[in-house]
Amino acid sequence: MFSRVHEVQVHATSVESPLENCSIDIPTCYSCFSDVFCPKKASKLPPHRPWDCAINLIPGEPVPRGMIYSLSLPEEKAMEEYIMEVLAQGYIRLSTSPAASSFFFMAKKDGGLRPCIDYRSLNKITVKFRYPLPLVPVALECLRGATVFTKLDLHSAYNLIRKRERDEWKTAFVTPTGHYEYLVMPYGLVNAPSVFQDFMHEVLRDFLHKFVLVYIDDILIYSRSIADHQRHIMEVLHRLRTYHLFLKAEKCLFHQPLVQFLGYVIDRSGVRMDEKKVAAVHDWASPTSVKELQRFLGFANFYCRFIRGYSSITSPLTNLLRNKPKALTWT
Repeated sequence: MFSRVHEVQVHATSVESPLENCSIDIPTCYSCFSDVFCPKKASKLPPHRPWDCAINLIPGEPVPRGMIYSLSLPEEKAMEEYIMEVLAQGYIRLSTSPAASSFFFMAKKDGGLRPCIDYRSLNKITVKFRYPLPLVPVALECLRGATVFTKLDLHSAYNLIRKRERDEWKTAFVTPTGHYEYLVMPYGLVNAPSVFQDFMHEVLRDFLHKFVLVYIDDILIYSRSIADHQRHIMEVLHRLRTYHLFLKAEKCLFHQPLVQFLGYVIDRSGVRMDEKKVAAVHDWASPTSVKELQRFLGFANFYCRFIRGYSSITSPLTNLLRNKPKALTWT
């Protein structure tokens, strides 16, 4: 079975999209969907849909008035490049909004800079949208019997959703060089995960728990045979095309006998823990504060379903938190 999977996987090729003249690398059996993987199409302003991101504010609350953060020279250059890029894409526009959230950067693992907006003040006065995220351990139960897997990575996922018309001003942010607002859903909004989950559930609803799992912007396709798998992938790609959703080809994995998904390792034998995460728990330094202990328990709790007697094992630590100590001392 796995040799057949490998055979299909190696027949990948660079395919040129006839619409956008952009070269992409996908398995040849999906070349008719090359437009779904085209970066140029993905960078265009998406259409308005019934699932546009709304921001309903709590009445009577003042709008955010963030300050301009000073930036280093490398950050200033990165900011200028980012602003020029998203202006050209139509993702943002100049703003005259009374609101203003702060713009800053966070360091990426690869050493790059990730542009961020501090929407904490806006989030505090936003009416919360409570669409539920899937319970991952429960969702993974439907993978029983699957032997081949494909992971799809959406291109700039949240930016594939438009802001609701007349709500754009609420996303306004300030930089040392100007005042802008988003026309797409930016990262950092309190309701963004629920909005996107709701949208993706609607897009893939009739495939869910049959051969598709979706957790926000993470999509996993699973099948019992390679023939079924190719058909399932084509159905998903056709659906993504219909809804003007695009994939990042270099981050997609096709026809895999084993995948890592949402912190778990998945293959035909089932679901198990990721050894790297297990090693992180094993090597965790002793917590010295309540927050550090809470962080450790939260991380360890991720794999509680695999640990017999987990509650009994961790009860001394959870009991310690109930006493609300100011500091932790280990003997």
